[in-house]
Amino acid sequence: MSQASVPEDGSAVSRFDRGFHRFESVFALISGLVILGVMLVSVANILGRWLMDLPVPGFVDLMEQTVPIIAFFGIAYCQRLGGHIRMDLLVGQLKGRALYIAEWIGVFFILILTLFLIWGSWLHFERSFDWNSPNWSRDSTIDIGLPIWPVKLIVPIMLAVLAVRLCLQLWAYTVAIRNNPAIAVAVPRIENAAEQAEAEAATVSGAEDDVWPKETRG
Repeated sequence: MSQASVPEDGSAVSRFDRGFHRFESVFALISGLVILGVMLVSVANILGRWLMDLPVPGFVDLMEQTVPIIAFFGIAYCQRLGGHIRMDLLVGQLKGRALYIAEWIGVFFILILTLFLIWGSWLHFERSFDWNSPNWSRDSTIDIGLPIWPVKLIVPIMLAVLAVRLCLQLWAYTVAIRNNPAIAVAVPRIENAAEQAEAEAATVSGAEDDVWPKETRG
């Protein structure tokens, strides 16, 4: 979904949503820059091995360290835009308050699962961290000995950011259930294929005003 698929207005929940989205966007940008770095290092490794038989030292270790950044730094950003894989066959047929209740229930269970994952990933981090060990680490990568605990810490931290996003969406759906608006704000709007294509085309051309009514954008 494009960013335009999250309607906005001047309400408190929408203001919090926009403010937190700026915070999420920083992590998403870092993730994108890391992906770019991975591409450049990979090219350097391939060319170095091919031209001079000199690969990048610790290439595999470095790539392993980037995986949590790529996978988790954009997880809350993607949730805000409704970009995670989901099945809309049933929910997409609902309208109004019934839709908002169904979405609230779904987000609530995702939040519960996320809290369990935070707890489990934090325990996983603790098993690799030790104040009294070299580099504060009980384990390290095989080749160049990079400590593993920093990338393990990324997982519970970014899941906590996701949990905050889910709480914001629960707030937004609660407001929508109470007020029953035609379009709920601060949550992703379910779109069919034609609507997605129209919104994406408008985003590229800078013509969002032709797609979204002013009252839903704030």
